[in-house]
Amino acid sequence: MELIDLIKQFARKQYLVVSHYPRDHLAIAGALCGLFLLLLVLPGGDANDESTGRTEIALEIDLGATAEQELPDTLALSDFVVPQSTATPTIATPTGPTPAVEQPILEDVSLWQNIEVKSGDSISAIFSKVGLTNQDLFRVLNSSDEAKVLNRVYPGYKLDFLIPDDGGLEQLRLLKSPLEGYLFTLNNNNYDVESILNFPQLRPTFKVGTITDSLFMAGQREQIPAITIMDMANIFGGVIDFILDPRAGDDFSILYDEKYLDGEFIGQGDILATQYTNQGKTFTAVRYIDEEGEVGYYNADGESMRKAFLRSPLDVFRISSNFNPNRRHPILNTIRAHKGTDYAAPTGTPIRATSDGQVTRASRNGSFGNLVIVKHAGGFETKYAHLSKYGNGIKKGRRVRQGDIIGYVGSTGSATGPHLHYEFLMGGVHQNPRTILDKLPKAESINPAEMDRFRTQTADLLKRFSEMNGTRLITLNQPSAD
Repeated sequence: MELIDLIKQFARKQYLVVSHYPRDHLAIAGALCGLFLLLLVLPGGDANDESTGRTEIALEIDLGATAEQELPDTLALSDFVVPQSTATPTIATPTGPTPAVEQPILEDVSLWQNIEVKSGDSISAIFSKVGLTNQDLFRVLNSSDEAKVLNRVYPGYKLDFLIPDDGGLEQLRLLKSPLEGYLFTLNNNNYDVESILNFPQLRPTFKVGTITDSLFMAGQREQIPAITIMDMANIFGGVIDFILDPRAGDDFSILYDEKYLDGEFIGQGDILATQYTNQGKTFTAVRYIDEEGEVGYYNADGESMRKAFLRSPLDVFRISSNFNPNRRHPILNTIRAHKGTDYAAPTGTPIRATSDGQVTRASRNGSFGNLVIVKHAGGFETKYAHLSKYGNGIKKGRRVRQGDIIGYVGSTGSATGPHLHYEFLMGGVHQNPRTILDKLPKAESINPAEMDRFRTQTADLLKRFSEMNGTRLITLNQPSAD
């Protein structure tokens, strides 16, 4: 009984310390204390004893429990000790929803934010949208000359930001197109830049069409991209006037590349070969790349399809006023020579340079409104008036090639509606652009010394194109055995 008296005495002395603890805490503490003392007085048993019976020991522990805190008078060892088992432990499968498991945080975990530039967006607003500051933008802009591309971002550009948890900009990827862009990477508080160049997979596509109304409507019916139809019209622009010459029943065929990147279609490629039959006369053109990388289109004999001047500077138009030295002016109501041809077209229609040359003027000029003048070799000059705006980079001194966009149709100056006023001068004298072109020489054809290279590059393509058309339309001029 002396041991029990010691326990009671110890418990009473500790009551003031523990009385404020929660009831369940006190129960556990008291039980553990009793267990400890029990282990001290129990005799050692057989180590190999596998008995699983319960042993209950009455412990009269009075902690002076109040109405709020009461402990049981009898505590069993089994209430605190889980019986040992030799069975393999199992993990219960929860029947309810599985709670989300928090993934370990990796040091390099970052977040890519993807932005596509929309009309009206500015680079500063885009940086702010992804949580970056003007200081972040300043650091990128001043990192390299290539970063100047960020000063003017255009709709369709894609910007990808790699921003770690600390909020700084680690990488910036700018894609001007799926094939071209720049990657800026943070390195020692500055940004290194490297070019992104992706090379698409090219898939040849063959389409045919028949004219019942217009070339562009025919292309639309056959699901031929408008840009491809325009390219074909440009290829044949020296031999066919696609406003005046086409007739119902004309047919055409086009073999062109489609571009794919990682299996996804991204756009049209170049025309490889094309054919147009106009009023029973067939024209065929095949692409050829010379030793200097210049692309041109030629017939099977190496004769260029490209004439010195295009027959028209627009792809879509109607002639509203022809060249007429005795025309009555529609505004002034007086007889005043009309020294050019007026092409009526919607505002914004692209205007193409009709031949290679150098821009000698790109500015406002009285009744002409926005005017572009191009000087060509051989004493030729062309004028393009009433433009709504100039083509990208078009200014005095700029070299242009045939087919380049030099401006867009408008109604600036003395104009009654949107149209292009086009003038053609030879030796300083105005000529009728609708008739003078037949008197002009063709552009240069393949040099005889280069014909073997031309045939090697184009023979298989022409053969395949002819087979696609279903008939042998092209006869290759093979060198004679002599």
